[in-house]
Amino acid sequence: MVGYTAPEDTINEMNGNSVKINAETRVCGVIGNPVAHSLSPAMHNAAFAATGLNYVYVAFRVEDVGACLAGMRAMDGFRGLSVTIPHKVAAMAHVDVVDPLAARVGCVNTIVNESGRLRGTITDGLGTLRAFDEAGVALEGRRILFLGAGGAVRAVAFAMAERGAPGRISILGRTRSRVEALAADLRAVAPDNVATGDLCGDLARALAEHDVIIHGTPLGMHGHGEGESCVPPEWLRPEHVVFDMVYRPMNTRLVCDAEAAGCTVIRGLEMLLHQAALQFECWTECAAPTDIMRAALLAELQHAERAS
Repeated sequence: MVGYTAPEDTINEMNGNSVKINAETRVCGVIGNPVAHSLSPAMHNAAFAATGLNYVYVAFRVEDVGACLAGMRAMDGFRGLSVTIPHKVAAMAHVDVVDPLAARVGCVNTIVNESGRLRGTITDGLGTLRAFDEAGVALEGRRILFLGAGGAVRAVAFAMAERGAPGRISILGRTRSRVEALAADLRAVAPDNVATGDLCGDLARALAEHDVIIHGTPLGMHGHGEGESCVPPEWLRPEHVVFDMVYRPMNTRLVCDAEAAGCTVIRGLEMLLHQAALQFECWTECAAPTDIMRAALLAELQHAERAS
């Protein structure tokens, strides 16, 4: 804990820890619209306090992304941003350099201010790889099935294709054009092992042929068919690894069904946690205190679930 050391210092209470705010404080934040629901401030401020770093993390509702990033570039103490809906694609046009993985995915979720030079990157996919590694799930040679073809699926699919060495990647979705577009882009990385299909018509066959199931549709999310699942429980088997990107509620219908079937289960909060941990490391160049961040995330999620 950092103490009060000068009359001009301001002490704020964040997650139960005293944080010194002064002229040396580095600012990070999340931009989106809306953004009041973000769980990122709880995780990052807990991490900054636990590591004794003089950083603060704030949520900003932003409409004009270009003006926001011009201001960030002009302020030396503004170190980093998380970027969320609807700005992930638009932000790419306003940074100075985009990391190769983010360029292939087509959006950024993280910006680092390097002395006025803004670097855009993406941590969703690599954070998911960390979550799989922490769960003891190796992807090399595995047959991976994605349900859905949206932005989150795209980020994770590219990371797994490039760094997980899977034996096969299959994408099922309801919008054929989106599924085929993602598959075509992935084939530039993995030309021989990307397949596609229809989420309704091909699901039973695909579940029987794949080892790892990654759910990336909104179904089951709070406010989007909560309590429902697109995977019939009788089609799950103990050999499956099931990852549900939905993190609210923490125990989705799919997660509960997969646990009952004896599957290895990875919850969506682990993706949220580890992508944030990578952001923390981009901004601070220090190892992230993931246990502290997980505790803060769980507390926020449990509070949200009690309030709903």
